[in-house]
Amino acid sequence: MNFLKAPFGKILPFIEDPEINEIMINGISPVYIEKQGQVIKTSLCFETHDEVLNLAQNLLLQTHRRLDEACPFVDARLHNGMRLHAIIPPLSLQGPILTIRKFLPTFVNQEKLIEYKTLNQEMLLFLKTQIQEKKNILISGGTSTGKTTLLNILSSFIHKEERIITIEDVAELHLLQEHVISLESKKPNIENKGEITLRQLLQNALRMRPDRIIVGECRGEETLDMLQAMNIGHKGSLTTLHANSPRDALRRLEMLMLLSGCDFPIKALRQHIESAVDLIIHLEKTEVGVRKISHITQICGLEGDTIILHDVFSSFSEGWKNNTPMTN
Repeated sequence: MNFLKAPFGKILPFIEDPEINEIMINGISPVYIEKQGQVIKTSLCFETHDEVLNLAQNLLLQTHRRLDEACPFVDARLHNGMRLHAIIPPLSLQGPILTIRKFLPTFVNQEKLIEYKTLNQEMLLFLKTQIQEKKNILISGGTSTGKTTLLNILSSFIHKEERIITIEDVAELHLLQEHVISLESKKPNIENKGEITLRQLLQNALRMRPDRIIVGECRGEETLDMLQAMNIGHKGSLTTLHANSPRDALRRLEMLMLLSGCDFPIKALRQHIESAVDLIIHLEKTEVGVRKISHITQICGLEGDTIILHDVFSSFSEGWKNNTPMTN
């Protein structure tokens, strides 16, 4: 890996270790890392809060983003495929807090997912078929369960001739196809002007003749536009969502649609969701740090006001149960 060594200073060994995917710097307290799914306290410490702040400022030089009293937090994409989040006093009481997440496509591939028991070969082949049949797929799960990693891998099954538009707050997707257009939202400046939202990018993407639209994460008013895109012929769309279960993912979709200003009655909302989404893939992180697909769930219509779900695959302690997919 070709890293610029100077900006990382004393955390460079953590950056270069391919088994570490997150680095958490909590002021002058010991640095924590996440390695193979486990959060570990290290012996590394920073001497002063200024040293931590200088590290953040050096990393942000790559991004042209600012971190100071007027803008005391920042979420930035580094040029080497990592994401930096930093927050400083007075918002943080422990001094500057830095969280660095590594999104490097060489860390995980299809074979590694099977090796790590995130899924099995049968599930992988099923998902490959669903992608190639242009099913609309929602990947749900909690924080740091591997949603973006799985989205990256599933996107590799998309035909190389398709025109793909990706839309993200912070660009973390690394698609292998040639015809990929990547759009990234823009935060407002110090005068609170110039913001470009995911919703605005999604509305523009619909006019850019996409074969597929991939939204890194739905968490706001763009959710309504994403579902509408799925409903008006943009098949094969993919996105992720924070949720605790497949059923909870549906409830969260309803809530986000309502937050967008949509005033549909609940039954109409659910009809919209049911016709838009074909499949929910739910990820969980076990107590021992294993990221695992707990459910691959098919949406199979409405019964009254309730969306009918069918688990094609569901996990248990020793593996996965395979059920025959239902026909819509």
